[in-house]
This record gives sequence, structure tokens and C-alpha cells, in this order.
Amino acid sequence: MPLEQSPPEVQLAVDLIYLLESNEIDPNIALAALDIVQRDLQEKLRKQKQDPAY
Repeated sequence: MPLEQSPPEVQLAVDLIYLLESNEIDPNIALAALDIVQRDLQEKLRKQKQDPAY
């Protein structure tokens, strides 16, 4: 399946992998940063559920 026909989350994942690899980001640092991003996005989703106008 061509990337253009892949789901948006797969396209984003490929872009992120490319960005991390092309900048030679240490995998341990990348995982730690992604953990922070995940917590931030989960918090935003939680707030949206509490206040849909957020």
C-alpha cells in the first residue's frame, strides 16, 4: 500500500521516524520525548472531554 493511501497515523509515524533518524536523535532521548508528548496529548484529550469548548 502506498504511503499516501495509509491511515493518517501511519503517515505521521513515518514522518516522525524520518525526522528523528535524519537528525540522528538517540533512540533513548526520542522515546523519553515521545513519552512527554504522549502525556501532554492525553491531558489535552482529558480536558476536551471535560470542556468541549477547550
